[in-house]
Amino acid sequence: MVSMDALLHFAGLNPNHLLLGNPLADWAYALGLGLSTFVVLLFMRRQIALRTRALIAHELPPGMRLALVLIRRTKLFPLLAVSLGAGSKYLDMPLRAEKATTAIIIIMIGAQLGLWASAAVRFYLEEHSAHSADRRSQTMVTIVRIVANVAIWSLVVLLALDNLGVEVKALLAGLGIGGIAVALAVQNVLGDLLASVSIALDKPFEVGDTLVLESGYTGAVEAIGIKSTRLRSTSGEQIVISNAELAKARIRNYGRILERRLVFRFQLAYGTPAAALAEVPELVRAAVATRPEARFERAHLLALGPTGFDIEAAYTVPDVDYAGYLAAVQAINIAILTSLEQRGIALSTLPPR
Repeated sequence: MVSMDALLHFAGLNPNHLLLGNPLADWAYALGLGLSTFVVLLFMRRQIALRTRALIAHELPPGMRLALVLIRRTKLFPLLAVSLGAGSKYLDMPLRAEKATTAIIIIMIGAQLGLWASAAVRFYLEEHSAHSADRRSQTMVTIVRIVANVAIWSLVVLLALDNLGVEVKALLAGLGIGGIAVALAVQNVLGDLLASVSIALDKPFEVGDTLVLESGYTGAVEAIGIKSTRLRSTSGEQIVISNAELAKARIRNYGRILERRLVFRFQLAYGTPAAALAEVPELVRAAVATRPEARFERAHLLALGPTGFDIEAAYTVPDVDYAGYLAAVQAINIAILTSLEQRGIALSTLPPR
């Protein structure tokens, strides 16, 4: 087996010649060890990727699927960092060069850890979304993902700066003072961001709900963003409202209606026989029963009004769209009028007071 010294002599180099305080022979050994380590790690990475590619189509537990995601997110620079660390063990480097090498290795490994952490956060959030039927959770997932990524990469940057010799404590103090100034400048944006977090946590509405705001706007929720929420109005245009304004507004959410209850009155003319008045509650019940989705509650002769007999009735219609609700109300009203006409019971010619 040919020694490293013989190879250097063959190349016309003196193995004992010093370069940065280390013989050329040590540099050659370090280079060979670093390259061989990198080749072995690259080969292992490729083989693992090939083996795991066949597992993607199978149903795997979350832990194994996360491992596959992390393998796919493994880059070349952590392999280079390990190879550089292995090769440098052969060399007696000056203190400054050793610190620079250590900083490079830590920065490359820190960047890979940041990629892994970001991929893990995204994996778990996607898993949560896939197993949750609640559409309101999508906004929370987006916010958590953004905040987590900002936190992860902030730590990676601080780690890199610390290893490059930057005084991180002084930098953080300066950023704290500057952060106050920035917060004052963008307080409206921050207010909308915090309002979006409040909406995501409190969940007063979701995509698809129809809202009526105290400002007079009415529309169906199309999207809940970080800064604003978009509604589609009944006349077709899109309404964009800041989350801060929406969080402080009084909202009537028709998307959460379980059933619609209608209480109404009508007035019968004086002169209607008492026997006919006694039939009116049952007449209303029968009219409501013509709509299978409606549920009768009550009907009573409420008062002897100044212009006629006041009848008050109530029924409920389960959660349907507004057009379906109006269709049920119309059908029931027509059924009541038809029954009154058939029995010769007249409505008052004056509206009830």
